[in-house]
Amino acid sequence: MRNKLDACLQAVNQVVLGKAPQVQLAMACLLARGHLLIEDLPGMGKTTLSHTLAKVLGLSFQRIQFTSDLLPGDILGTSVFDKESGQFTFHPGPIFAELVLADEINRATPKSQSALLEAMEEGQVTIEGATRPLPEPFFVIATQNPVTQSGTFALPESQLDRFLMRLSLGYPAHAAEKALLQGQGRRAMLSRQEPLLSHRELAELQQLVEQVHASDALIDYVLRLVEATRSQPQFAWGLSPRAALGLLNAARAWALLANREYVIPEDVQAVLPAVAGHRLRERADPSGHGGSALVQWLLREVPAL
Repeated sequence: MRNKLDACLQAVNQVVLGKAPQVQLAMACLLARGHLLIEDLPGMGKTTLSHTLAKVLGLSFQRIQFTSDLLPGDILGTSVFDKESGQFTFHPGPIFAELVLADEINRATPKSQSALLEAMEEGQVTIEGATRPLPEPFFVIATQNPVTQSGTFALPESQLDRFLMRLSLGYPAHAAEKALLQGQGRRAMLSRQEPLLSHRELAELQQLVEQVHASDALIDYVLRLVEATRSQPQFAWGLSPRAALGLLNAARAWALLANREYVIPEDVQAVLPAVAGHRLRERADPSGHGGSALVQWLLREVPAL
């Protein structure tokens, strides 16, 4: 399985050039059964990364373009009356895929954004009084433009907390962008990409993540990080128990990708910015984007041992 994991990472990095750390974080997020939020300017490769992960992992893929006129039924599905049978027939929406790309999620109204809440947390949706299970595995990768751009609706904290990680790809380095310009089109490369993992193998890897050992000392380090966000005055609010569990699971997945059966503090530190950055706000400016500075404070001030 180690060779297959390496092959998956290599295949994604051949399409998404110069973003190996972000690719590894995205893979860790999916192995930890989390959902991923990618925030960046348009054209940075957010959709390409999502589609490539679906191809490499052998997952069915649906893309939902979020717009201001999008309705919850456009995401979940609707029942249509069939004249011949005299009954309503349910037509499932694009949410019924194994990997769902919610593209530009913050361009839709809060009502449409909230249609994802139950799906992301429970793995099911309730439509017209009936509960319908979603596929297994089920991952949501949402992209959003910076909230400073026009026509965006900021995601509420309850929605942000559903995402295990938030990443930003950023501009590529000079060498990577030159290789991109000289190379083949990304769509052509994706069309030829074959799945490298079966559903059974992906499930086995997710089970292996849960078996990665975390010592009492390591768990105490995670607790010190979480408790610091709840007790220090510069934090508007602290990390939730869900965030603490997510941090530990993400560290386990990162350790597995590093071919280790145990977690070390460096694993926690590697995933902390992606796991905690979007969950933290500065008390002096709770509506701002001080999460990155607060994470750096945690890494600097909270002892690992």
